[in-house]
Amino acid sequence: MQITAVMVRELRDRTGAGMMECKKALTEANGDIDAAVDAMRKSGLAKADKRAGRVAADGRIVIKQDGAGQRAAIVEVNCETDFVARGDDFRDFAEAVAMRVLADNPADLAALSALSAGGADGASIEHVRQALVAKIGENMTVRRFAVLDSKGGVFATYLHGTRIGVVVEMSGGSAELGKDVAMHVAASRPVCVSPNDVPAELIAKEREIFTAMSAESGKPPAIIEKMVEGRVRKFLDEVALTGQPFVKDPSLTVGKLLADQKATVVRFARYEVGEGIEKKSADFAAEVMAQVRGD
Repeated sequence: MQITAVMVRELRDRTGAGMMECKKALTEANGDIDAAVDAMRKSGLAKADKRAGRVAADGRIVIKQDGAGQRAAIVEVNCETDFVARGDDFRDFAEAVAMRVLADNPADLAALSALSAGGADGASIEHVRQALVAKIGENMTVRRFAVLDSKGGVFATYLHGTRIGVVVEMSGGSAELGKDVAMHVAASRPVCVSPNDVPAELIAKEREIFTAMSAESGKPPAIIEKMVEGRVRKFLDEVALTGQPFVKDPSLTVGKLLADQKATVVRFARYEVGEGIEKKSADFAAEVMAQVRGD
């Protein structure tokens, strides 16, 4: 029986599942929508997307490298709680996603979701994700990934538990230096390698803020201009890797450390679980105190 778009849409409305899952269920049920609904409820897929609106700000970072050292991949996969993030099912799913990213370098998240998760049944990453959501009862998302193909350097990686991950491509130096630089990136959160790489819009925003702050000093315009430029230079060193004091020895900058060992950082990627995600939190102690005070 031919499966039409109208049938797929009706099944999606009734189950909240994805389009491909609905089409597959209808095909297996020979177009019988009621039978497809029953089958999807039994498998748990009909419940998965109903949790999609819940905030998933926990999770884990996974890093993979190929055997030749020519490619590295970093992936963030999210769930709702640390308890689930530490579980075997979630860990295995995140590992499978990272391996697929490394192997196939998909164009975007949609392309990644359609790829096989690597299981014997050939199920897609999206299918496995939905099944896992239904099984565990938490929303889960593959949030982002990056693939770094070597530009002539070598990769150094660092994982702080499973919550912060860094990949650094470095030319020259040593493996020990690479690890030290990756650890520094994890701790100090630079936004780029050198001051010349800081985005122009970020500099303009900071310059505007510094100008407004300096104007309140009442100093002459020429002095204010010098104050602003000084603050901008300081800002550039604070956000660029090479200008930051090295975490293991703040007496020298990362730029000086690299120069002393005739090394340069080509680029880096830093992921931290949940960064930039607004997560609702409840301060129950504060709520109780407010009730006691009659606020």
